[in-house]
This record gives sequence, C-alpha cells and structure tokens, in this order.
Amino acid sequence: MELILLGIYSFVVWLIFFKYRLLPWNTISQVIVITIPIIGLTLLILLLNIVAPSSADVRVVNYVVAVNARVQGLVTEVPVEPNRPVHKGEVLFKLDPTPFELEVTALEAQLEQLEVQLLTAGATTTGLSEQLRNARGAKASIASQLKLAQQREEQTRQLAATGAGSQYDYEQAQTNVVNLKAQLDGASATESQARAKLGAKTDSGDQDEIASAKAQIARAEAQLKDAKWRLDQTIYRAPANGTVVALSLRPGAMAVPLPLTPAMTFVEDDQWIMMIFKQNEVRKIKPGQEAEIAMKMYPGRVIKCKVDSIMWATAQGQLPIGGVNTASGVAPVPPNSLAVRLLKDRKDTDLFLASGAMGGGAIYTDSGEPIHILRKIILRVGTKLDWLILKLH
Repeated sequence: MELILLGIYSFVVWLIFFKYRLLPWNTISQVIVITIPIIGLTLLILLLNIVAPSSADVRVVNYVVAVNARVQGLVTEVPVEPNRPVHKGEVLFKLDPTPFELEVTALEAQLEQLEVQLLTAGATTTGLSEQLRNARGAKASIASQLKLAQQREEQTRQLAATGAGSQYDYEQAQTNVVNLKAQLDGASATESQARAKLGAKTDSGDQDEIASAKAQIARAEAQLKDAKWRLDQTIYRAPANGTVVALSLRPGAMAVPLPLTPAMTFVEDDQWIMMIFKQNEVRKIKPGQEAEIAMKMYPGRVIKCKVDSIMWATAQGQLPIGGVNTASGVAPVPPNSLAVRLLKDRKDTDLFLASGAMGGGAIYTDSGEPIHILRKIILRVGTKLDWLILKLH
C-alpha cells in the first residue's frame, strides 16, 4: 500500500514539476517533495497501527485431551482410526468387562444376604417385644400368687401357734412363698433383659442389630455403585466431536489409568483463533469490533471475524505455586504480548482451519474509520503474496 501511495504521489509531482511546470524544480522544492512523503507515510503508519492494529501472528489452537483408561483392564477393541473424524459419544476403545461383571454379581449377592439379615433382625426385635410382654404378664401373675401365699403363710403361722393348725401346713406355706419369690425374681430378670435389649438404640432410633444391618447394607450399596461405575468405564467414548491422533492403544494391550504416555490423543473440533499483539497495541480493541484474518492455508482469501475477548492474563503474570511452571502450555503467548480471541463470521463458520494454522490479520477499532481502508488494502495485497511458494527444491 505504501508503494501505491508513493506511486500516486510521484505521478502528481511529475505533473506539477515536469509535465505542466507549475512550480520550479529547485533545491527548496526538492527538499519539500522528499520530506512530505517521509513525514506523511510515517504519521499515517503510526496512526494506522493505533486505529487498525495488525498482527503477523494469528494462530489456530484446539483443545487437546490426553485419553487414558479410567480403570485397569485388557483392551479388547479399538474401533477408531487415527486422523478420522469422530463424533461425540462414539466408542474409542473397550476393555474386558469380565472381572468387573463378576464383582458386580458378587456385591449384588452380598446385598441380598444383608437384606435378609435386616429382616431377621426385625423379626428378633418383634420376638423381644413379645418376650417382654410375656415376662410382664408372668411377673404380675406370680406377684398375685405370692401375695396370696404370704397371706396363707401368716394364717397357718397363727393357727400353728394356737394349736388349731399343724406345723406341716405352716412349713408348706413358707416353702410356697420362697418358691414364688424365686419365680418372681426370674420373671423380673427376664423382663429386665428384654427391656435392656429393646432399649439399646442408636442415634437414629433403631435397635443395635437393625442399625448394624442397615450400615452394612449402605456400605454394600456404595460398593455396588462403585463396581457398576467401573464396569461402565470399560467402554470409553469420545468426549466431543474431534479427531484421534497419536493412537498407541491396540487390542491385547493392558490399559492402566496413569501410563507414562497417553493411550491416544483426542483433538476437539472446538478451537480458538488468537491474534497476538504487543501490549501497547490493544488499548483501543474492544469485544464486538470487526476483524479480518488471512491464513496461509487459504492464499488470497480474507476471513471475516469479530473480536470475542482479550486475554488479560499471561504466563508471566502468574505466580507459580508449589513448583508448577505456569509458562508452559499448548500455545504460550510471547513476553510483553497479549492474545485477542476472534470468532469467525457467520458465512465462514463452517470453514475448516487446521489446528496450528498460522497467518496474519488486523482489527478495525472504533476510531479512524476513514483510514481503515488502507489497512484492508494492505491485508488483501499481502494475501495475494501467499500464492507464491518461494523455495528452490
């Protein structure tokens, strides 16, 4: 664009000083003619870099997921192929489910057994309640008999003392009283024992045996859920639409949760278009502004975009905690730079951009709109040069 402007300026100078000789061509005019384009282009470029900043570092970044098995097992099937499109939910690989199925079956049987124990504990509680009622009834009956026996004892004592009754009847009455007192003590002990068992309750109000059975059932249910979850993890599905790369997993291999290298790498279709600027270039950039990019993989084509956001944080501004290196990453931003995220315009939404594609572009701010056309021309001229493949082999 600068050459075009210089060409137009040179043509005007030729017309004024040589064609029509409107002004004399002397030392003063020569200095003026040379100074004007230098100062003018310098100011124009400086202003253009503020109101329509450009960047030669436009990059396409995709989310990359390291795929590993969540449980350890023998790989039985790997139905995907590398560098082929994969839709969300499609099976990436399968593990042998036999050990996990056996564990689920065993825990289901254990849970059934514990439920039977809970029913038995409930029946035992019912039996204790019945035993307590019987002990109370027996105690009341024996107490009545004891009261009657004590009266008979007193009567036979008085009769034996006056000679109206026999000593044998008195002794027999004493024996009956002793026997009934022993029976009353036994009934009281039975009542106390049943009451103590029924009175032994946990904070939830259940009996000890019932509470223990419920706790064992809850533990078995948790173990069963965990076993079913691990059984489900024997089938690993694609977390999103994308492509599998670096596939190293094959049937017959042993997959483990934390291997030295991932079983496969999954590149999601969801991607970011980032334009890198020096920090003093983003002062007028705001979300929603128009942007244009030109990618090397599409020579001669300008892709319309909108500014989504400015990433106001870089690795240099993060304090490492615990020895973690925050400067590492898939696409680190250079020092003294900030990244601006772009979103493709509607008509270019479905345009394929390879992960790692590079190019250049510009953002048109809300200031200096009349000279935005200069940046657009410069960008379009530059895209035409992408058709050239400059190498000697």
